[in-house]
Amino acid sequence: MELLLDTVNLDTIKKYADVISLAGVTSNPSIVKKERPIDFYKHMREVRQIIGKERTLHVQVVGQTAEAMLADAHMILEELDDQVYIKVPTDMTGLAVIKQLKKEDIHVTATAIYSEFQGYLAIAAGVDYLAPYYNRMINMNIDSDLVIKHLANQIQREQSTTKILAASFHTVQQINASLVMGAQAVTLGPDLLETALNSPAISAVVAGFKADWESLYGANATLASLSVQ
Repeated sequence: MELLLDTVNLDTIKKYADVISLAGVTSNPSIVKKERPIDFYKHMREVRQIIGKERTLHVQVVGQTAEAMLADAHMILEELDDQVYIKVPTDMTGLAVIKQLKKEDIHVTATAIYSEFQGYLAIAAGVDYLAPYYNRMINMNIDSDLVIKHLANQIQREQSTTKILAASFHTVQQINASLVMGAQAVTLGPDLLETALNSPAISAVVAGFKADWESLYGANATLASLSVQ
């Protein structure tokens, strides 16, 4: 499983890079808007500096035509580095761009996937990752689990190297479900990670362990503080 953070907040990325087995960082224009970086490329270079090149960095094009998307992609690679995964929406224009980028041996993440057919076309185009929008599909009465399962089956049938990078989650349970259905990677906002790791149930059992230990060895006692006889 690859676990990515869907944020470009520098402090958050630094925090979780030390906590979890962070596989990378994803971004899109809405994520960038939350941070309001004045100098976009400077900000993204700082993200890269934090995560290093051993982790993946996914940056989305914003052009509306094939020519504009390709220009965006080449500028991203020029200003950041040639290991960035270019995120391209999986529509008619985007698929043409994906085809060209893969001819140039550029890393591509096909994004904004709402259907098996979009995913099948992205797999056939040789994308590195495809990003189905889990919760957004649910809001459109689309069976997210079934979409991811079918995409995983198609990848297996074709023996493709494409990976499913599931995105757009509202709950931790949705993340779990996407992995069960065959997603190899997930990207989630830091709020969901906080929810998963700061459950009141976890805090309660840790507090109980602490109380039991201190009842035996005194307040603030730890294993490291016990003297060896």
